[in-house]
Amino acid sequence: MISQLKDFFSNFSNNGSWLEKQQNSILSAAAVITVANILSSLFGLIRERILISQFFNGIASQQAYEAFQVAFQIPDMMFQLIILGAVSAAFIPVFTNLKKNKGETTAFGMTSTTMTILLLVFIVVSAIVAYFARPITIWRTGQEFTSAQVDITTTLTQIMLVAQIFFAISNFLTGMLQAYQRFIIPAIAPVLYNLGILIGVFLFSSQLGIYSAGVGVIIGAFIHMAVQLPLAFKLGFRFKPSLSLSFPGVKQFFALMPARLLTISITELQNLSLGFFATSLGNLSFVVIRLALRLMTIPIRLFGVPIGQASLPFLSAESTNESLTRFTGLVTKSLHQISFLAYPASVLLLILRVPFVRLIFGTQNFPWSTTLTTGRVVAIISISIGAQAMVQLLIRAFHALKDTRTPLFITLITAGFYLLNSWYFVFQTSWGVMGIAFSTSIAAFIELILCILLLNKKLPKLFTSAFWVPQIKMLSSSFFMAVFLYLPFKILDELVFNTSKTVELVSLTITTATIGTLVYIYFSALFEVRELKLFNKLFTKFGPWRKSLERAKEVLVETSVEGDEV
Repeated sequence: MISQLKDFFSNFSNNGSWLEKQQNSILSAAAVITVANILSSLFGLIRERILISQFFNGIASQQAYEAFQVAFQIPDMMFQLIILGAVSAAFIPVFTNLKKNKGETTAFGMTSTTMTILLLVFIVVSAIVAYFARPITIWRTGQEFTSAQVDITTTLTQIMLVAQIFFAISNFLTGMLQAYQRFIIPAIAPVLYNLGILIGVFLFSSQLGIYSAGVGVIIGAFIHMAVQLPLAFKLGFRFKPSLSLSFPGVKQFFALMPARLLTISITELQNLSLGFFATSLGNLSFVVIRLALRLMTIPIRLFGVPIGQASLPFLSAESTNESLTRFTGLVTKSLHQISFLAYPASVLLLILRVPFVRLIFGTQNFPWSTTLTTGRVVAIISISIGAQAMVQLLIRAFHALKDTRTPLFITLITAGFYLLNSWYFVFQTSWGVMGIAFSTSIAAFIELILCILLLNKKLPKLFTSAFWVPQIKMLSSSFFMAVFLYLPFKILDELVFNTSKTVELVSLTITTATIGTLVYIYFSALFEVRELKLFNKLFTKFGPWRKSLERAKEVLVETSVEGDEV
């Protein structure tokens, strides 16, 4: 019996070795993250639908659900400020440099020291925020937010602060694994996080009501951390608490943080203002804008974030070379790959907004008026998907160059426009939540333009015709896709399918989405968009998927400034 168990675990370990596989190109790493993000997004949408079905029965339940969404903001803001910003901007470049020049022992020591310091800061700040959770909630919500919602938000905020401690540890592990170009397990962790929330709701909703979702957040955060520990341990990491600021790399790490900290502070102020403006409007406006943003961010998570996230270790390595030719080539190619996927996704979401909202959030207790309003908001913000997706990479390009001040300036300008526009639309017009959506899209395009202008000063050969010509081709293909998608959608919706039935609504969505996608592919081929050839090459070789993705590195490593394939 014992020998059989040993054989079982041995086979499991061998079969699970693919989880520890190193990704040697941006595209292969991005593919891993994309697949995991698809699963994570799917579980996230399932989570949202289950929460709506559980907690959207009557005004009181709807307001409790809205309070749960509002409660997410403060714990998430703290995590973004203290932990995630440091990891994304400073940790991976510093860790990569130390590992390369001074060895793994020094890199792991820097990790332990920075983790110890930031965890202590995080725990102290969490205790203070938990104590003042109620006045903070009152201060950051509008006049339409009821006293009962304030009570619920306060308690849920305190509960979810515990989860952020697990996330703090987990994201250091994520940064470390990604620096080793191990992307699979860090990419799976968010999937398990969403699963943990569902576990909490299923186990405790009958006893705890909406608070079960808060308990689920803790469960999910713990799983998010636990799944990454074994591989980090296997790579040699051992946590050794230390407060030594003189340890190699620690001062450099914290020197990169202030600008990034200010950048995220401004972004989080923008997010908090979203809560204030939306709760000032009432009528579940915060729920509407949050659900719309959740739909809008799916293409960004699938295309912008994976390529941007996967590119950081590669860009960090190339940024150490005196010549930035390869660095420029990596950025150009990655931007084209993001755009090729993000533009058609934007068109699909724009035209098929109402079917998507109905299919994903349209439970029996989700009001039709809320569905229509959410669809209108989705239409407005979907226009900015391409811009927001590209910014994910451009910001990381600044970070790889160890420049955190320029993103700070960009974020400051962008947030200023957002706050002024939102204030005007909410308090000076009757646009309501649609005004907040317009502010979101306008801010996204301003951010993209500033990123392009300022990065072009550092990389003069980046935004040449090699960048603009393919972008114009892809935008043109997307325009024709929109035209040919809208017409069959309206015809099939009115004359063929009875969309009051779920099966026919699904059929309409799949049919029209397929038509639109084929049109986009056709015009991309007509305009000779190179990215179509790249992805077609990957798909035709997708049988031996690991080898195919590994071969993709030649497209990214051997890249000319003009963007020609070599």
